[in-house]
Amino acid sequence: MSNAKILFHLCCAPCYVAPFFHLKNKFEITGFWYNPNIHPYTEYQKRLDQVKRFQKEESCKIIYKDEYNLEKFLRNVAFRENERCEFCYYERLNSAAIYAKNGKFDYFTTTLLYSKFQNHETIKKIGENLAKQYSVKFFYQDFREFWKEGIKISKQRNMYRQQYCGCIYSEKERYCQD
Repeated sequence: MSNAKILFHLCCAPCYVAPFFHLKNKFEITGFWYNPNIHPYTEYQKRLDQVKRFQKEESCKIIYKDEYNLEKFLRNVAFRENERCEFCYYERLNSAAIYAKNGKFDYFTTTLLYSKFQNHETIKKIGENLAKQYSVKFFYQDFREFWKEGIKISKQRNMYRQQYCGCIYSEKERYCQD
């Protein structure tokens, strides 16, 4: 796998650091920034700025699909708020799969698999279905094993660390705990 190319969707720099360092000797990694529904826009910018900072510090490759499309997200999840995560996973992984296919990558994956707060089985299922659809392999690894390491690295590097997943609903949940 050492020469295999992997497109690594990243939601933020703190979730990327530990998986990146663990895989960089196994793959030719290119990051892929695409997170169109992070709310508010200032949060989106903070996360994007940290990814750019990490890219500069590590001289790593990252593709930016810099689209902020909160309205599309809201239209698609309105009255289906309990399914919002599945839509969000699909939207980001679908774009990653398309870019991986068009860029002739061997694999695609995501930092969503780093978070203890995401539904790994759903992410894995979506990734595997998209892999079949686009004929590019989905690389599944449970990156949660690097959770503490990622926190340590991001704190050592003084990275901005967000306090919620990203969408307007998760922001509300952060502040309005029932």
